[in-house]
Amino acid sequence: MTDAEAGRTRDFLGYGRQPPDPRWPNGAHVAVNFVINYEEGGEYAVPDGDPVSEAALTEGATAAVGGRDLGAESMFMYGSRAGFWRLHRMFTRRNLPCTVFAIARALERNGEASAAIREAGWDVAGHGLRWEMHANLAPETEREHIRLATEIITKCIGTRPEGWYSRYAPSLSTRVILLDAGYSYDSDAYDDELPYWVKVGSRDQLVIPYSLVHNDVRFSRQGITTGSDYFDYIRDAVQCVIDEDPPRMLSFGLHNRIIGHPGRAFGLAKALDWLASNPKVWLTRRVDIAAHWRRWHSSRAA
Repeated sequence: MTDAEAGRTRDFLGYGRQPPDPRWPNGAHVAVNFVINYEEGGEYAVPDGDPVSEAALTEGATAAVGGRDLGAESMFMYGSRAGFWRLHRMFTRRNLPCTVFAIARALERNGEASAAIREAGWDVAGHGLRWEMHANLAPETEREHIRLATEIITKCIGTRPEGWYSRYAPSLSTRVILLDAGYSYDSDAYDDELPYWVKVGSRDQLVIPYSLVHNDVRFSRQGITTGSDYFDYIRDAVQCVIDEDPPRMLSFGLHNRIIGHPGRAFGLAKALDWLASNPKVWLTRRVDIAAHWRRWHSSRAA
């Protein structure tokens, strides 16, 4: 498969000096999308038949644990048992929209969380059958995993996911498989602050870029230590766009087992209140950004 066939031709130009006016609703200057990564229960774990337990993005030991890591398992379970519900309360009490990047097997293990997501009206994008690297999967395996993930998420939420985000590294086949499976957009890109269209062979795919920079993983490995640090970081990112740039889109990734702890979540609560009070901010779901872009910036006009 060539890069062009896969929709993976490298483009270092993008929109250049004259990006399009997104025409965000109500004259907003920046579209802000919060994403809860629902992964707990989909990670590698010895009880699920894996040789080792997943310890990435936890508060666990720096030394590798051979076999079953009970500490890491417990930290993942915190995200599902406690962290998710704190984030759910924060967004629903403020009546603010949110997107969920869902590992299918994680949702399948928590029917109550699935119901809460459905009742809140949050949009759900596929994030894998389990928390795995698609770049390491054979094409036929990847196709089957995406099919199963789509089926499970649809069953858990009641509607099928429109978007997809792989765990960090998609494969060269991912975008083709997603188009074949009927996905209307993917977020497997970190290269822009506006949506854009790509050619995948003869087809067009909408890309809604994601970000690991404005992400709560910085609590685990890149220097943010307090909720106040997080609030300052998010506020400064949005204010920079408002003050310095043409209209943009910013994605803020959350993890139940990371920012769901109270000392960190308090900073998120302050950020939500600040953003909700700013008339230049459109707080929205990812699926709504995709629909807006298709309406005002069709692939034919790109």
